[in-house]
Amino acid sequence: MSTENTKPKKPSRAAKRRAARLAAVQALYEMEISGHGVLEAIDTFRLRGGTADLDGETIQADGEFFAELVRGVSAATEDFDRMLGEAMDGGRKVTSLESVLRAILRAGVYELARRDDIDAPVVISEYLTVTAAFYDVAETGYVNGLLDRLAKVLRDGEHA
Repeated sequence: MSTENTKPKKPSRAAKRRAARLAAVQALYEMEISGHGVLEAIDTFRLRGGTADLDGETIQADGEFFAELVRGVSAATEDFDRMLGEAMDGGRKVTSLESVLRAILRAGVYELARRDDIDAPVVISEYLTVTAAFYDVAETGYVNGLLDRLAKVLRDGEHA
């Protein structure tokens, strides 16, 4: 009989950040729907244990990164919506998007605009994973196209 190590493995930094991104998108959505503010969203995240479910596994999120995303998106929502609006095809407005999709895109734009220490392809890939947790292929493709378009502008030629 095998004596396998049954300890749960510690999530990697990347997994903790992915969990933080997913939790931040959920918090941004909840803030928009409920009208609650940043501090309440962060407190709620902590009260819920600071975790997110990724591919059926509960992962401890990077709490500092979560808080940064929620604060950063909240502080610059108008700027990010303007950027998104300029990148959207056909004069479509950001307000026409579904709330979760808006939260995903705003968080992605935050990272592209404010976190140049994270490569644009990584940012885009991470938000495609987050999008796939909520949507089907069409929305994932939409997020990919929009974030890629913005990365080319915001990252001044960094390959996305």
